[in-house]
Amino acid sequence: MTDRKLKAAVLGLNVRSQLLLEAAKESEYYEITAIADKDTELVEKTAKLYGCKGHDDFRQLIIQHQLDCIFVGAGLHSCIDYVQQAIKKKVNILKCPPAGRNFEESVELVKSAEDNGVQFSIAAISRLSDSFSTFKTMIEPGKLEHKYLLEVICNTADEVFPTWYNDRELSGGGVLLRNSYEPIDQMTLSFSLPQEVYCLTTNTADDRQQRHYLTEDTALVIFRFREDFIGILKAGKLAGMKESFLRVFGKEKTLTCRDDFITVLDNNGQMIEKKKFSFEPKACARHLLDKFALSVLWPDKNKPFSSGAEHLKNMALIESAYLSSKTGMPESVMRILEMAQIEMINP
Repeated sequence: MTDRKLKAAVLGLNVRSQLLLEAAKESEYYEITAIADKDTELVEKTAKLYGCKGHDDFRQLIIQHQLDCIFVGAGLHSCIDYVQQAIKKKVNILKCPPAGRNFEESVELVKSAEDNGVQFSIAAISRLSDSFSTFKTMIEPGKLEHKYLLEVICNTADEVFPTWYNDRELSGGGVLLRNSYEPIDQMTLSFSLPQEVYCLTTNTADDRQQRHYLTEDTALVIFRFREDFIGILKAGKLAGMKESFLRVFGKEKTLTCRDDFITVLDNNGQMIEKKKFSFEPKACARHLLDKFALSVLWPDKNKPFSSGAEHLKNMALIESAYLSSKTGMPESVMRILEMAQIEMINP
């Protein structure tokens, strides 16, 4: 048990930030001080549950409390100024994915945190799932010969999203940014950044002009990692088919990684091995929160985990995909990083 607890608050009560709240309540490193959301009924109910102060005004949360960290679940269109204000007050930030609405905004937040000596990290809990950790081990050099094709699938099915998700300016993007972020994070952690990205996006709007302003609900992205290794990402909202997985094809076998199992097939499609896992989001969130707390409390002994700087490569990849969807041409991820003078950071 540590005597030093981080005074934590939550800005925006979405599914992920409420998961972080649940995990923080069970952690020895956090004292939940305040929450804020525009939904007053939800605020009242949640504040009572966690015995903390509730606000329906983001600004009041920032100015009324002395905080060590904030979990940001609200869309940045509604709170970017308050997040920046908190950073300037030396408050550490743990943001629910994605890192920002676009690459430029993400860079600004990362640099602001660096300038003020605080952490800006991303709550990418899928990094800590047992299946993904095992998958990374199974594709290490020498364990999967000649990887030649990667497939990433992310389908959100019939999930209900806030109306602002459909506004390109408010959200920054649709299924590619909002719903495929963590599979993309897993991809970039497992493999090198692709050299080129080619992307097609669309949505179901009937009017062509309307489609221009709405976010995409379907995306197809092709990656070229090297001459003998390519990949494809398919994201959409196919009714009744919620699924997310990574599949990599090698010379002699194919590996598929989902949250709860990994399968290994031979070239004839016959099952070689199946590993089952128990995916517990709250346990992953607790693990991530502990890592975040340790790096804030004792930074000399604990490096930041899932830092915003690491996630800039994800945002650069997504930025290049959206740019490709506009130009109709393949785009370079490294060019975007180099233009922003961002060095590659490995976790």
